[in-house]
Amino acid sequence: MRESGEMYLETILVLKNQKNTVRSIDVAEEMNLSRPSVSRAMAKLRADECIQIEPDGNIVFLEKGKKIAEKIYERHRVLSRMFMDLGVDEETATEDACRIEHVISDKTFAALKARYKTK
Repeated sequence: MRESGEMYLETILVLKNQKNTVRSIDVAEEMNLSRPSVSRAMAKLRADECIQIEPDGNIVFLEKGKKIAEKIYERHRVLSRMFMDLGVDEETATEDACRIEHVISDKTFAALKARYKTK
């Protein structure tokens, strides 16, 4: 999956954690994107069997999408916390984590996570 798809899924997850139900307009507002852009992305995520959209517009994760969203969000949280523990300010730490979370390999992330948890 491309980085943009991961960002959408992560945003949906964060919004669901905050308010339980999420619609495309919520995603557009959170990501500061146009409705048509988000609509195209939601169509792609539906085609990829990551989400479905209920008749009332509520976005619901399918198993594949939830797995990806949780994986990316965990990376974001762990990397942000690690960077802040190193003395990086919160804004920079979260921005850097946001970029790295999409490209770091599972193997490297697991090693970082294991090392970080032992300290």
